Amino acid sequence: MKKSIVSISLAVAIFFITAVTLCVQALNGAQTVGTFAEGGMKIVIDAGHGGIDGGVTGLTTGKKESDLNLEISLVLKERLENNGFDVTLTRKTEGGLYDVATKGFKRRDMQRRKEIIEDTKPVFTLSIHQNFYPSKSVRGGQVFYNAKDYKSVRLAKALQEELNGLYAKDGAKARKEKAGEYYMLECTTYPSVIVECGFLSNAKDEALLTNGAWQEIFAESIVSAVMKYVSDYTA
Repeated sequence: MKKSIVSISLAVAIFFITAVTLCVQALNGAQTVGTFAEGGMKIVIDAGHGGIDGGVTGLTTGKKESDLNLEISLVLKERLENNGFDVTLTRKTEGGLYDVATKGFKRRDMQRRKEIIEDTKPVFTLSIHQNFYPSKSVRGGQVFYNAKDYKSVRLAKALQEELNGLYAKDGAKARKEKAGEYYMLECTTYPSVIVECGFLSNAKDEALLTNGAWQEIFAESIVSAVMKYVSDYTA
């Protein structure tokens, strides 16, 4: 009789623990989905360079990288917000994030970007840049990640896959995401990737990147990669 009572009590205890565990998991899952749906999933978009730091320059158009980075970042912000994300820009104007263009301006600029990321506490940061290479035939988008952060690696892979698919439609060869030791990848504990949108040293890439309609298409590719990453992230 005592054994039966003990067995029944044990079964009831196991059932209760299992039920509580399932409820907690369900609530956590609902919270994750609900937060995302309400725009609570935060992303930082960092438009690289700015102000007197123009970055590289398009060979054909003379377009400054800093201006192009901002244009693409603004389009991307709108597209991400349309998909329910809460987006913060590190840079909203053509200016840099330093106070005055005196010695040490670059360090102050980068420090301010770090502060914005840390204040925002994002799921990740996308740092938008344009590439340049001595050989004018080199093309395509390429993503750099922090090899010490597996989330950064996963995000970079998702983005690179989308960019390769996008550029393949225009005849460009696939590129490979790469590990990098850059300030924007390592300045905070939040996952971060650098998206080199294309090569301003290549006439075809430059023509695409400076085209407003194509910037919209490019942004949609980034959003597709982000949605894939987020789907895996919340699973």
